[in-house]
Amino acid sequence: MNKIPMTTPIVEMDGDEMTRILWKMIKDELILPYVDLKTEYYDLGLEHRNETNDQVTKDSAEATLKYGVAVKCATITPNAARVKEYNLSEMWKSPNGTIRAILDGTVFRAPIIVKGINPCVRNWKKPITLARHAYGDVYKNTEIKVPGAGKAELVFTAADGTETRELIHEFKGPGIIQGIHNTIASITSFAYACFNYALETKQDLWFATKDTISKKYDHTFKDIFEDLYESEYKDKFEKAGIKYFYTLIDDAVARVMKEEGGFIWACKNYDGDVMSDMVSSAFGSLSMMTSVLVSPKGVFEYEAAHGTIQKHYYRYLEGEEPKSNPVATIFAWTGALKKRGELDGNAALTEFGEKLEKAVIKTIESGVMTADLSRISDNPNCKTVNTHDFFEAIKSNM
Repeated sequence: MNKIPMTTPIVEMDGDEMTRILWKMIKDELILPYVDLKTEYYDLGLEHRNETNDQVTKDSAEATLKYGVAVKCATITPNAARVKEYNLSEMWKSPNGTIRAILDGTVFRAPIIVKGINPCVRNWKKPITLARHAYGDVYKNTEIKVPGAGKAELVFTAADGTETRELIHEFKGPGIIQGIHNTIASITSFAYACFNYALETKQDLWFATKDTISKKYDHTFKDIFEDLYESEYKDKFEKAGIKYFYTLIDDAVARVMKEEGGFIWACKNYDGDVMSDMVSSAFGSLSMMTSVLVSPKGVFEYEAAHGTIQKHYYRYLEGEEPKSNPVATIFAWTGALKKRGELDGNAALTEFGEKLEKAVIKTIESGVMTADLSRISDNPNCKTVNTHDFFEAIKSNM
């Protein structure tokens, strides 16, 4: 058959461990037989990031700004154990955090719904989309291990040299300090992205933070959202028949359990990281969630929201057949292909992405699925398969 042509490349960011293995399988078995794939490739595997002093991560983000669409494999954010395991020159920061800071975007994550996989929360009937601010907080933090007694202060030195100081703590012994920051520009971009996405998808928008405790940091988020809504979006939301709703993050966690879904839940960076994992897991599996970074510059980066599946990788190295669920990574590829087709006016490429997604869902709903799904499925025809056989079933449905 003639392969579907592409005119503009997608930025391809390869990753680590088991997801790197899945990445190649998806390309070889589900994409390359049908698409004349054009990508600008960047190896974001931990070893190569270390070799380039993490420059490759920055280069991949700049390439995304150039080409407009990227697809990213899951990557390792190293801790002390990983530094030793991979013999790293330093404990490199989260590549996702680096990329998000350069693109200045908002991450939207939503569960992939299939028949036979019922949410753990019985009230949930519709997808809940998590909108996660993609800049700052702990992902751009500065940390100090306090060796002993002393005074810790937060100091801001203005351009004219004047200083503002706030006491953090009088230490009587060893401790730790963490400094986080954000910018008004980034928070405003986040708010715009959330309001626009709500209008595009015609869904209610929640925003939740902890302004009662964090009266300057979190309260600034709340104020920006509220001011923007009142000045630019209130009439638009009313005409669209949707609502904007603010509440505390702990109240939102309690409320969400009693809702049926079908709305967007906007959170600060770390809150969104944690809550998106909770929502995706409760809907079925961390491997059943879409994730896209939408930048105000008009670029899109698609990824799987889960990690590198470390335990499966170690078993794979010992010779075990791959058994990982590849759905989220497949949908990262289809999301990027559909967007590339949309931006380039390439209807065939967009249609291919849609058909591949339908084939994946049809495969699961027919009863063929990986073990993480079969354990929670109520499909009477459920058949647990390894990753290779899952791909074969998808190709049959294609």
